[in-house]
Amino acid sequence: MPAVPEPVVQIVRRSREPVVVQTVRSTVAAVLAYATALWLTDIKAPLTAPLTALLVVQVTLYATLTTGIRRVNSVVVGVVIAVGFSSMVGLSWWSLGLIILASLVVGHFVRVGEFVPEVAISAMLVLGVSSAQATALERVEETLIGAAVGLLLNGLFAPPVWVQSAGEAIEDLASRLAGLLRRLGDELAAETSVERSAERLHEARRLDNEITRVDAELSQAEESLRFNPRVREGLLTRVVLRTGLDTLEICAVLTRTVSRALTDLAKERTDEPMFAEPVCSAVKELFGHVAGAVHSFGQLVTTSASANAEEAETRLSAELAASRAARDRVADLLLVQVQDHPRQWQLHGALLADVDRLLDELDVEKRSLRLAEELDRYSREQGPSGPVARRLGRLLRRRRTRRRS
Repeated sequence: MPAVPEPVVQIVRRSREPVVVQTVRSTVAAVLAYATALWLTDIKAPLTAPLTALLVVQVTLYATLTTGIRRVNSVVVGVVIAVGFSSMVGLSWWSLGLIILASLVVGHFVRVGEFVPEVAISAMLVLGVSSAQATALERVEETLIGAAVGLLLNGLFAPPVWVQSAGEAIEDLASRLAGLLRRLGDELAAETSVERSAERLHEARRLDNEITRVDAELSQAEESLRFNPRVREGLLTRVVLRTGLDTLEICAVLTRTVSRALTDLAKERTDEPMFAEPVCSAVKELFGHVAGAVHSFGQLVTTSASANAEEAETRLSAELAASRAARDRVADLLLVQVQDHPRQWQLHGALLADVDRLLDELDVEKRSLRLAEELDRYSREQGPSGPVARRLGRLLRRRRTRRRS
């Protein structure tokens, strides 16, 4: 079978991106809203309908529903205010200022969110025409048509679920973090370079920007799971990904402190290797196993199939066990080195303490407990729908009990 050309692969991949999907959906919704308004009303150019559809149709179904409600609410409130003013006063500079002030204040009270200016805009457009009541009805009609078309489009063709892209971002973050840990270990054998250690520290700090980007993608994925008919066990997916990203964020912070300790050691040992043999090989082995644990954790968090998840969990447990064994060897070797050369012993202790915290955050048992606690918290917040989360929490606790036995 011939290979698919790379340009075709790129086009298919791009077509699944949120920006592309949103552009196509918004265009279709606007055209349908305009055609529907022409068919249902006598308005010659019902441009408010496609404008409303553009604002209503969002990347996720939840955002579409909430945006549609706020949009209609803002227009109706603005029209009511304008009709009330037009029956008492005409259009002048003071009446315009008064209606804008009243519209903005009322808009905040009715909680239309980002559509507060839309209340004032609707009021001004209606107040500025001679037949205010007729214009008000037309504007409400167009807004209702545009909102209805946008909601109907998302109801018939539900927006994509962005879990896969969020999972890929989380796995990429775990891979980058694991790669940094491996490089930290590989460079220990070379003669100490303050510049190289500082570069690794800056690389660890730059992970904060990556975490912010992944958090934004995960927030979009979480929103796409709400009210989406395609989704089963959406709550569990949201909790698994969110807790996974939280753990990786803590691991990134700990990796940054490890890099800080190594940089401080490099500043004190500019004319010799950072660690003498066999400590250097043991630390390199330790960082390699910790990197493997981080990578396996990323795969565990983002794996949907149960068989693959069990395989990833097995690899994670093996890497954690190897990491703890390597950590104990490093501690024994560093103790001997400190007794012979009692220099910077506090940095050795800080390095081992950060590794301990890393391994504790990645621990399989701790993760299962965290998932169960989060599901219990969701069950308390959800009220009547809480039993679903409680059942998932009980399943996780039973699974943890079987693993211990």
